[in-house]
Formats: sequence, structure tokens, C-alpha cells
Amino acid sequence: MRIRAGYQIVYDCPQPTPMLLMVSPHPSRVPDLEAPHLITYDPPIGSHHYTDGFGNTCTRIVAPPGRLTIATELTISDSGLVDPVVAHAVQHAVQELPDEVVVYLLGSRYCDTDRLSDTAWSLFANTPPGWARVQAICDWVHNHIVFNYEHASAQRTAWDAYMERRGVCRDYAHLAVTFCRCLNIPARYCTGWLGDIGMPPPYGPMDFAAWFEVYLGGQWHTFDARNNMPRIGRILMARGRDATDVAIATTFGPCTLADFRVMTDEVP
Repeated sequence: MRIRAGYQIVYDCPQPTPMLLMVSPHPSRVPDLEAPHLITYDPPIGSHHYTDGFGNTCTRIVAPPGRLTIATELTISDSGLVDPVVAHAVQHAVQELPDEVVVYLLGSRYCDTDRLSDTAWSLFANTPPGWARVQAICDWVHNHIVFNYEHASAQRTAWDAYMERRGVCRDYAHLAVTFCRCLNIPARYCTGWLGDIGMPPPYGPMDFAAWFEVYLGGQWHTFDARNNMPRIGRILMARGRDATDVAIATTFGPCTLADFRVMTDEVP
């Protein structure tokens, strides 16, 4: 399967504004690209790429005063298969986890494990450890959070999502990640493209998606509390502890988001 994906992001800046962008395909998906990935800027500006501590490709720019359009379009090969279900994947004891995985047991900016630990154990202590427990978490989050773009908030933590029972895909992911960590299951936040391939219409507006991965049975596995079903055509951009680590754009100065469009379509 071939998928065409892209975006157009427009900012208005009153002054030169440094920005940190995370809008490139994850290095693990680069071999699947049909051509080298290129970010375009209008007006043309310089940029600098580096790899962060989580293995993501980051881009540094200084947006000029006025309007800046950031865009890309890519075509990528994909297996066309749905997310794997590995029901026999086991949960590891904490002392058996690899050193580099332990960080994904800790609380973070949006995953306030200290406030949800007792809740997590009261809800899921009687579920079988391993894959079934993570799926039970996804089921609970999926059924207790109401999705609506009007509910989006950059300040909402997992605790807030639990209390308010509303949010967008990042809130589903944050709450599920937090419950997993409270139950000693390493979990990390993911962002990228996820279109409607294989899904029946009607289709909602396209946006970047958030899902998460858990470490079971010696490897990482994909889960998605927002959709709560195996999906086709995920294109990973970045992974981290939560949305702080993988923000699409972090701006170091005043600016206004003037336009935001995301596209993901199967190539016939």
C-alpha cells in the first residue's frame, strides 16, 4: 500500500521567533519513503535538524516577522495491515525491565501518576496482567471520555481528563499512558498521521493523531484508546513521555496559528 501524507501550517509572527518543530516522519519510517523528506517554507528560511534523546527528528528555525507557511507532502509505503494484536504478550516485573525502558514508568508533565495511582489500582487490579490489562485500560478510557475538538486544551493533564470526562486524542492517550504507568506497565506517547483507510464514511476533519505504545513481552506494542480498534496506515512522527516531548511546534515568542491542515490518503 502507498499513502500520501502531508500538512500545511501557517503562523503569523510579530517579530523573529525561534521555533522547535517535530513534523518529520520518525527515523524508523524513513526507509519507507519514496523520496527524501523535505519541509518547505514560504518565505524561504534556513533550518537545522537534529535527533533528540528519544530518537525523534527535530527541526530548528527562526520564523521571520509576518506570515510563515510550513508544509510538506510525502508518499510512503505501508504494509496495509492493521495494528498487530499479541494477546499473549506478558507484563514484566519492574526489576526485569531494560534500563532504557524504566523512564516510561515515571510521571511526566501531562501524565500525573501520583494523582491517579490509587484510581488505577481500584479500577484494574483484578484484570489479568499483560495485554488484557492494557486492553481493559483502553476500553475504560474509550468509554469514559467524550471526544470533541471543542474540548481541546493544551493544559489538560491525565487527571483533568479523568475528572472532566472529555478531551481529544491526546487526552485519551495521556490518561491511558498514566494508568499503565501506575500499574507498572511502561508506556510512551506517540504522534503522527492516521487517516481513515479501511474505515467506513462519514470521515471527520483530518488532524495529527495521538496513540501510545506499551512494553510487553520484550517489545513495544501499539494501542489506541481514542479509536480502540486496530487501524491501518499509522505513520509515526515522534515518541516521548507525553505531548511535551513531541509537540508539533514549540515557539519561543509570541505568534498566532493562522491555518492548520493535515492530509492522509491512500494512493490508488
